[in-house]
Amino acid sequence: MIDWSPEGIDTGKPRYLAIADAIARDIQSGQLGSGDRLPPQRRLATTLGIDFTTVSRAYSEAQARGLVTSHVGRGTFVSERAGAPAEDPERKRAEDLSMNMPPEPTDPELVGRMKGGLDYVSANLIDLLRYQAPIGTERDRTAASSWLSMRGMVPSMERVAVTPGAHATMAAILSIITKPGDTVLCESVTYPGIRNIAARFRVNLVGLEMDEHGVTPAALDTSIREHSPKALYLNPTLQNPTTLTIPVERRLELADVLRTHELTLIEDDAYGFIPAKAPAPIALSAPDLTWHIGGLAKCIGAGLRLAFTIAPSPRCALRLAQAIRTLSVMPSPLSMALTTQWIEDGTADGIRRFIRSESAARQAIAREALEGVDYVTAENAFNIWLTLPPGVGRADVVARMAGRSLGLMPSDAFTVAGQPGEKLRVCLGGSVTREGLRDNLYLLANTLSPHAFMG
Repeated sequence: MIDWSPEGIDTGKPRYLAIADAIARDIQSGQLGSGDRLPPQRRLATTLGIDFTTVSRAYSEAQARGLVTSHVGRGTFVSERAGAPAEDPERKRAEDLSMNMPPEPTDPELVGRMKGGLDYVSANLIDLLRYQAPIGTERDRTAASSWLSMRGMVPSMERVAVTPGAHATMAAILSIITKPGDTVLCESVTYPGIRNIAARFRVNLVGLEMDEHGVTPAALDTSIREHSPKALYLNPTLQNPTTLTIPVERRLELADVLRTHELTLIEDDAYGFIPAKAPAPIALSAPDLTWHIGGLAKCIGAGLRLAFTIAPSPRCALRLAQAIRTLSVMPSPLSMALTTQWIEDGTADGIRRFIRSESAARQAIAREALEGVDYVTAENAFNIWLTLPPGVGRADVVARMAGRSLGLMPSDAFTVAGQPGEKLRVCLGGSVTREGLRDNLYLLANTLSPHAFMG
């Protein structure tokens, strides 16, 4: 038990509220710590010269606020969670269901390790509030190189950059290699971000024919000859939205075509870290032609807004640094410090492994709930690519599922070449629990029945 007595309780409020406020204030200041035992109620009443009932009401008020816990025969103690920052319900509600999100860590030990990384950030807070290098410090780039090595990438440090997220990195690269009116090739069904960035830079996107293995070498060769493009954009592993992964042989064939025409590749490896045995990046077969972007949004967390990028050459890395400085100034030093700490202490790999395991579990839930529904997916994908039955329109399904914690995106957002089919990307990740996901998917399955739109 500590020798504690509240100060400044003559505030005009009822005494019991003033004492509860004093407990909260002293917890916040650190004068009272987690687990500290408060003075017995009668003793504190005698010390303050007030009625016992007032102190009893004060302790009850503090317990109602979650500041203390009382145990019969033992006394009143500062709560283990007292003084912890309050969770912000508005941030929970701010989840963007239009994005393809990974499942969120729920393991208490892993979450505790993640929070532990903030100790390093806090200890260096003032330094981290300064302007810093546009592509990361040497320590950050070393951590990036270590992380990229899990994909078999071992580039020279002069080619490695920490950049402010894959989206901003693509924008920076297009600002370097294109001008308005130029053409960039991509999949016929592709990541919406590259469509938005290309439109912003007034760059023409040409979608390439795809088969069950992805973009075909013949279509790539023909389009290069026809359009004289500046680059090819590919999302080759667990492609968003189709979940398709280009197999090794096809990757080698595409690399041969790129080398023949000396065409630049922008390789968006957003999901490459998730599967246990993902094919090697195309960058390994054409390193001097490839901008390889290892985004962290899908394998660690989108809120970091970081990517680990490998430029085709040290000179290209310098140009990337200049473009980042112009467009974004720099990646967040706070995010870089936290990520570097997580990589060094193994927490980042723990997050990645959790996401891998949980995404597989959610795919199993989808198989159960959507039995008989026409969709394609992959074991560790965060989404399914669903084909609607005849007579059911994508806009109608999206409208009927509005308000549910299930991210649905119609095919219009992904289609570059040809007409959008009646398809939906259904995201299985985000903050929704397994139970909530199962309920939502069963509701979706019922909604897909043509009879749901009758009457």
